[in-house]
Amino acid sequence: MNKGIAIAGTIAVDEIKLVDRYPKKTELTTISHMKRTVGGAVANCSLALSQIDSDILIETICILGEDEKGEYVYNQLKQKSNINVSNITFKGATPFTDVIQDQTDKTRTFYHYKGNASLFNEDTIDFSKLNSRILHIGYLLLLDGLDEKDAQYGTKMALLLKNAQEHGIKTSIDVVSENQNRYKQVVLPSLKYTNYCVINEYEASKITGITLREKDELLTKNIKKVLELLKSYGVKDWVIIHAPEGSFGYDGHEFVSLSSMIVNRHKIKGTVGAGDAYVSGVLYEANKGASMQEAMELGTITAATSLLKEDATSGILPYQQLLEALKDGEKHPMIKI
Repeated sequence: MNKGIAIAGTIAVDEIKLVDRYPKKTELTTISHMKRTVGGAVANCSLALSQIDSDILIETICILGEDEKGEYVYNQLKQKSNINVSNITFKGATPFTDVIQDQTDKTRTFYHYKGNASLFNEDTIDFSKLNSRILHIGYLLLLDGLDEKDAQYGTKMALLLKNAQEHGIKTSIDVVSENQNRYKQVVLPSLKYTNYCVINEYEASKITGITLREKDELLTKNIKKVLELLKSYGVKDWVIIHAPEGSFGYDGHEFVSLSSMIVNRHKIKGTVGAGDAYVSGVLYEANKGASMQEAMELGTITAATSLLKEDATSGILPYQQLLEALKDGEKHPMIKI
């Protein structure tokens, strides 16, 4: 019986470097602290889910490099008894990201080395061996082997998602916030074979061509249009957009708007992986058969707790503690859409 959640795609080593402020070109800034942790959708979501529930089966599917970084990531994942690492293979060089965190405003900038990312393709996953209800794969625009065109389905990623659904597995996707204009070309074909599309406001804007933020102001008047348009591209179940101000969902019948949690800015240690933490909360409730609103609520509090540590996952609480924190925590004003 399918019971777990499979997490596939991008995995990396995050080299987190804290600086007093992000420098302008040609300027020098001082690194005040460094920390190494695992990163990418596979590591972030797998470890976040394990933090939420130490009993749920998590199946990781990725390609690590035959190097010291690959060994480091593998050892981090296998420490968790409920993370199945048997679908991990080793080839090439492990991707890594230099994460530069600005201490003045807690923003982060990423310098990513793709390494062996192009080796993950439509044939990497053996669906007959999976024991999961849901396959989450990320990130589109960062997996070169799956971003490639496919004559019949548009992209290799779309073909992979179609194959997953034909094996009775629901699919979930996430997109990387890149500063190029490939979103429609790469992402749109996959939406037809996606059950849960959970992305941020920047990515949603780039996919649809509808602006959701101007001069740091969230354009709430456009959110419904974007949700409806994304759903019209073929998403089967939920379209969810998350932003610092809140999150917004549409299942084809109902719109849900939730405000974000208020987190004391002095307690925020880092924002790396907050999006993956949000997705993990959503996936956990979806796997249980919960409503979209319940999934968004858990995503909201999971993302909030992830901010309390420098890495992406160690601040995340177990499920019951997350629910208590959601109930007791202070929220930003409700946003109407």
